[in-house]
Amino acid sequence: MAPPLPGPLAHLAPLLTHYGYWAVGAVVLVEDFGVPAPGETILIAAGVYAGAGELNVVAVAVIAFAAAVVGDNIGYLIGHTGGRAFVHRWGRYVFVTPERFRKAEEFFARHGGKIVVVARFVEGLRQVNGVIAGTSGMPWPRFLVFNALGAALWVGLWTSLAYVTGTHISAVYDEISRYQLYALIALGALVAALVLRHLLRRRHRD
Repeated sequence: MAPPLPGPLAHLAPLLTHYGYWAVGAVVLVEDFGVPAPGETILIAAGVYAGAGELNVVAVAVIAFAAAVVGDNIGYLIGHTGGRAFVHRWGRYVFVTPERFRKAEEFFARHGGKIVVVARFVEGLRQVNGVIAGTSGMPWPRFLVFNALGAALWVGLWTSLAYVTGTHISAVYDEISRYQLYALIALGALVAALVLRHLLRRRHRD
């Protein structure tokens, strides 16, 4: 019998019980090309189920990895073919305003592959990662490599933690989320410092 899922994972129990691996693949896939969906949450819930013997942990990891890579590449295709016009028209429905998108593109252009990997672990960036890579003109082979690396690390981390810690995963997730917030604050400070340096240099040249 499947274990009761803790905290915010509980609402995914019926989905996993009825659809199993299909649910994992579908939710991770659609999240990764911009649709608001609980991809990370269902991955963690599936890991808990795997730890209880309800699912095979290797199958969960392989399906989630494939769905993540395919989803991001669909996002890349959307960004590459539809470009900014598509994002500006439809982005507001997933809280991607033109201004937010412009800033993301600028940051992405500077840091490229590193962002593709790191974005996998950041809520918000994970959903638009592929789209931004496509619109910013990042070469597809380069995106594919870094995207696959990020997906492997992301799937490996959450599947392993959920599988090992089981019903205690909520506490682990809360702790990691707390440090993720510190990392985002540090990242924001770094970006602000880079922008300030750029402005000061431009003023000095003028």
